[in-house]
Amino acid sequence: MRKYRSSLGIAVLAAALACAVPGCGDDRSNSSDPSPAVSSTGHGPAKNPYLAAEKYAVTHLDPGQSDSFADPVPRGTFRVDPQQMPRVATGPVNIITLASPSEKYMWISSSSGVRYVDVSDRGFREVASMDAPGVQPIPPHALDEVLGQTFTDTAQIQNAIRDDWGGATWQRIANGVYGLVDKDNRVYYTTQNSELVVFGLKNNDKPEEGIQIVKSFDFEPLLGAGGTSLGIPESIVGVNMTYDGHLIVVSSRGLIAVDRELSGQPQQIRFGDDETISNSIAVDEKGGIYVASDKIMRKVVWTGSKLSTEEADGAWSAPYDFGRQPPAVKLGIGTGSTPTLMGFGEGSDELVVITDGADHMKLVAFWRNEIPQGFQPKTGTKSNRIADQIEVTAGLPDPKPEFIQSEQSVVVHEYGAFVVQNIGAGGNPDRLVDVLANGPVDEPPHGMQRFEWDPAADKWTSAWERGDVVSTSMVPAVSTEAGVVFVNGYSKADGWEVTGLDWKNGETVHRTIFGQSNYGNGAYAIIEAFPNGDLLFNSVGGPFRAKLDK
Repeated sequence: MRKYRSSLGIAVLAAALACAVPGCGDDRSNSSDPSPAVSSTGHGPAKNPYLAAEKYAVTHLDPGQSDSFADPVPRGTFRVDPQQMPRVATGPVNIITLASPSEKYMWISSSSGVRYVDVSDRGFREVASMDAPGVQPIPPHALDEVLGQTFTDTAQIQNAIRDDWGGATWQRIANGVYGLVDKDNRVYYTTQNSELVVFGLKNNDKPEEGIQIVKSFDFEPLLGAGGTSLGIPESIVGVNMTYDGHLIVVSSRGLIAVDRELSGQPQQIRFGDDETISNSIAVDEKGGIYVASDKIMRKVVWTGSKLSTEEADGAWSAPYDFGRQPPAVKLGIGTGSTPTLMGFGEGSDELVVITDGADHMKLVAFWRNEIPQGFQPKTGTKSNRIADQIEVTAGLPDPKPEFIQSEQSVVVHEYGAFVVQNIGAGGNPDRLVDVLANGPVDEPPHGMQRFEWDPAADKWTSAWERGDVVSTSMVPAVSTEAGVVFVNGYSKADGWEVTGLDWKNGETVHRTIFGQSNYGNGAYAIIEAFPNGDLLFNSVGGPFRAKLDK
């Protein structure tokens, strides 16, 4: 058994915090006093008592950003017409349908704002809605006007977005991408204007009475005046929550800590002026915060009273390989991944994993706590903090394409890691045009691969790869109960579909075929499911419940 130094010697606080929304009691949490963090079983992150639920309460599904869920999606082939399914029309990007503390309801986090939906009795019915401040929402008929077309070239898509949607650059569609719902049923929603908006129900016992803005905080005074390497001003990227109930907000250049009531003086740590962060962060139950810029992977520690970059508190930083800006889907020269935690339980190798920014990306594992005694740095790595790295070939034949890169985080279950390659034949500076063209107009990206961490040898091995399967821009996710990892892709023969691959051997064991309808495009969103096995598909046309009936 390896000996690891603890990142922090603090206990998770269980202090009572006042409920800011009337009637915050619910069927999962009857008190504003959170229970202590639930210990990990060894399979995944501990439950955060300040979040609405163990899964789906934060983008990438849990605080460790595993992209894994237990809901048992069935194997088989299913044909689903998206326009015949229960749907809430919103968007154009609907990153995730977030859990509320009640299993009967969920929150939609969309680029246009938030929606509250009743998901009981195999339904998916909007109960209340509120648009984000400063957003001119796209009316449902205008959303459908564009998505109902048969795309033949990128000019058609550009004109349709301009004429029917009033324009929608990738900066605009960044609203609401990385957010969360807390135990008191409040949505923490980030905007492109560097504002954190907290939405809540006017009456938790009667959600049909509507949604209100409970609090908001403008982070712009804390941000730098200069631009980023993405060619845009510094902005708020996302948010996660520590296990003692503090918000950690990540900007393009650093981290900010503030209490979840958005009161008091925020604390801030800024990184190098030549660095840009374009993804969210992972947190662990001991205060570790894992953030990757386009050049450096870091662990920053929340001590319970401050953000620390001190080694004595368990913090570290490690450079990794970066490359060029690919022409499609991916943003920036570094990792396209939100860091994902791997290894839980006593005696486990405790790692944090990303894909790097090399033109042909590598899967990289960093020791997230103490580097084991006697560990020998791996050849070709930039830091002895890197436990191992391995090139992703994604099952693609030689000669390899110019780029094998991903804009998606690594899907993790136990010591398994799954990655997709997102760079197809097209490429448009407006990433919304890009993701709509990817497949129907441009040749879509092929290739994906699963790896396994070997704790005895401290190395990655390839478990399987599939160069024939397509994943365009949607975040994959794994059903740990079904043993199936799901991607969203397109083919000329069958149109859009969700493809499920056996986690152990990579065989195709699930297909939900949507056909040529553009509503089958997940556009940067994440794949989810319901306890009965239905898919929760976060479509570019608004989330819908894909009922998997034979």
